Amino acid sequence: MEAVIRKWGNSPAVRLPASAIKEAAFSLEQKVNLTVTRGRIVIEPSSRIEYDLNKLIGGITAGNLHAEVSFGKPVGKEAL
Repeated sequence: MEAVIRKWGNSPAVRLPASAIKEAAFSLEQKVNLTVTRGRIVIEPSSRIEYDLNKLIGGITAGNLHAEVSFGKPVGKEAL
């Protein structure tokens, strides 16, 4: 499969054909890692997971909320 490097704003860009994205099982807005080695650029899925704080907080319910936990008295310069 062949593509052409073109200018996009001030950066070079390569358009990836939909068939390549589908075959690689990638999706739009997916985070990827770029590795450059010996004149090759490799695109791989990112294994880093990003969390959405609002979604996480939205998942708190009375059933999964724990009570306050005591860690004892300060032993150093903790601000309690």
